[in-house]
Amino acid sequence: MPVQGVCWFLCCRQGFSLLGRDYGEKEEEESFELRNKEDLTPNGRSPTEVTVSQPTRTANGTNGHTVSEGTEEMKSLIIEKNKMGLEEDPELLVKGWLLREVRGNWIKQRRYWFVLSQDSLDYYSGPEKGSRRLGTLVLTSLCSVIWPDKQTYKETGYWSITVYGRKHCYRLYTKHFNEAVHWACAVQKIIDTKAPVETPTQLLIRDIEENKFNPEIVEHIYQHNPILKYTQGPLYAPLLPFPYGSLEHTYHSGKGYGSVREEAVKLFNCLQQLESAREPVPIIQGVLQTCLDLRPLRDEVYCQLVKQTSYTPAPYTAAHLRYWQLLTCMSCTFLPGSTVLKYLRFHLKRIQSQSAESEMDNYASFISEALEKTKCRECVPSWEEIQMLMSRREMLCTVHYPGPGSCQLYISSHTTANEVVRRMQEKLSLQESKNTFSLYEQNELWEQPIAGGALVADILTSFSTKESESKSQWKLCFKLYCLLDSDSISVDSVEYLLLFEQCHEMVVRGQLPACEEDLQALAALRLQCLMGDFGTHAPCPPLDELFPGDMLEARVIMSLSAPQALPPCQLAAQGCPTTQRFLSGTLWSHTATAAHKQKVEQDLRLRSVLKEETAAVMGSILERWRGLAGYSCRDSMAAYLTIARQWSGFGCTLYEVDFYISSTGGFSQKLWLGVAATSVSLYRQGEAEALESFPYGQICSYGVSDSNTFKITAGDRDLLFETTKLTEIMQLMNAYFSAIRRQRGKGEDADITIGDSTEVGFHHLASTKTPTLLELPSHPV
Repeated sequence: MPVQGVCWFLCCRQGFSLLGRDYGEKEEEESFELRNKEDLTPNGRSPTEVTVSQPTRTANGTNGHTVSEGTEEMKSLIIEKNKMGLEEDPELLVKGWLLREVRGNWIKQRRYWFVLSQDSLDYYSGPEKGSRRLGTLVLTSLCSVIWPDKQTYKETGYWSITVYGRKHCYRLYTKHFNEAVHWACAVQKIIDTKAPVETPTQLLIRDIEENKFNPEIVEHIYQHNPILKYTQGPLYAPLLPFPYGSLEHTYHSGKGYGSVREEAVKLFNCLQQLESAREPVPIIQGVLQTCLDLRPLRDEVYCQLVKQTSYTPAPYTAAHLRYWQLLTCMSCTFLPGSTVLKYLRFHLKRIQSQSAESEMDNYASFISEALEKTKCRECVPSWEEIQMLMSRREMLCTVHYPGPGSCQLYISSHTTANEVVRRMQEKLSLQESKNTFSLYEQNELWEQPIAGGALVADILTSFSTKESESKSQWKLCFKLYCLLDSDSISVDSVEYLLLFEQCHEMVVRGQLPACEEDLQALAALRLQCLMGDFGTHAPCPPLDELFPGDMLEARVIMSLSAPQALPPCQLAAQGCPTTQRFLSGTLWSHTATAAHKQKVEQDLRLRSVLKEETAAVMGSILERWRGLAGYSCRDSMAAYLTIARQWSGFGCTLYEVDFYISSTGGFSQKLWLGVAATSVSLYRQGEAEALESFPYGQICSYGVSDSNTFKITAGDRDLLFETTKLTEIMQLMNAYFSAIRRQRGKGEDADITIGDSTEVGFHHLASTKTPTLLELPSHPV
């Protein structure tokens, strides 16, 4: 046959093969056979004797015909079983009639005689001796079982179990629950006794590890095993073993993924698309997202990338470097398992020795350093971060601090909140401060301290998601966290400015209990600090940036809370039962309209009175501002803080408590829990005097008792607080206790012990290294 004819025949044959694969016909499929350890590693095997097999695939389901399984051992076993007869086989464990779901033009159930042995689950035409075997599902350690569930029983009237094998999936039904459980237990027990299955890739990785100091053997392994090297062809099976079966019962996910094995093959296809993609970032982000959702695939992707960066035909082209760029992003996002990590490190060193001073060498060096620092990420890297990683650069991050100030810092994928806090302290000359600082995530209405070990890159990535949901700007903010010593802060320092700004934030939020005269004086001092001396043409900030707006609104509502006269129709309805019934029917729409009109009138009146009150308060504040002429910014801040310090709770952080109960019988609602440097106090909202105060020396334990309850034990009293700020309260109290321990000589006079429960105990013990219940926020330790 001419050469052209041979080529045409091969092309057609390949086309038929692809069509057959798509439509479930019998075909020869290129894949890597999974084998048991004892089958693949016999005594005397040299490291290069692992070869790739090309198993024969048959269509799923048998439609009543005998199925030939993958290995010769299984074939011989099945033949011997047929010769032996069903009743004479000593290895039969369970047998009985079951319905099996058969897929044809429509799904239907047929009754077969099922037999479970140590090696397989077979079904026959009947229980008689010599009955024809119609199908076999070979059981290995990768098979899985779905147990019976009520939903299927409600829909079909049958209890079902599903057994997943390499080629087949048996959906079996019975009317008896106990029988279904018995079969499921028996099949699972057989699966659990099977030796772990290894792929050729796993065996070769072990061989490379054993011979890593012998370059000749390693080179021989690579040359004789194409599975380890770059390929342009597709991958039909994963490089690592994964359980058979649907994703829903193997790994949790609700994002429409297929089975883990299917996703592994799809990921390799995505990797190959990188070579020709005009914009690689979306593909890289998609691969990382899949690895974040499906944890077992992380090692698989690492192995695929090592494969595609080994013995590449054109290693220095931009298309090939895309694999290195994805490997860089993977190394900064996930750590592989220990075995794959060793294999990856060996691969990187090998590339560096073979391609010194090349772009691949630069990527390999960057990846090696990243693997030393990487923690598992909570978010997939953002578009900006991926672009920076592809060029091996750092990101520029803006950190704000109270007032108009901000700093720009370069961060990597491994930078933590603690590191940013230390660098901010250096930039602002706050290293010698006795107080501690934290990094906050903040928008116009909400803020929360960031845990010290949190990755800043994850926080920045989460901002984009939050901004798309809430349509508000988020930012990182550097603030005072534990105010341990406010008296020693220099008036000329940045720390004094931070204290002033954070104190003003508390005033505007209504968290500084003071009379209205003091609040107006504070607002005037704030204007003098911001604007200088009074001027008629100076642009003045709105009142809600100077004065607690909630207090003003509450006062107006109280003044308007007197009972209002009802509309005449409602009065008539209340006076006469007959009229009331008549109104409830015929005139109901008129009554509803009148009520709506009254509500609109009340809202308009409220706005009008609130506007008048706002103008009156603003006028009073401006008069006070006029009297501050000549005050410098520093004098204004000092006077402001002097007034604020008159409150005994100055410096504490207030948290809203919805509900409070004490073991001695005390009960209250809507309180403030104030956490300060020396004590924890309870305040009624808006009142300056504390209801109760508990110095830290009296607190025996504190912790989270359930999802929204915080518990403090002080002496013989148990105090329970219902709040949504559990984590923040716990973190701040941990931080204050740690500061007390440092101040007392690293725990010589006091110590904190935290057990496995959610409580923290404070004891007078010798200094010991203590675990942390909740990670402390970002302050230096």
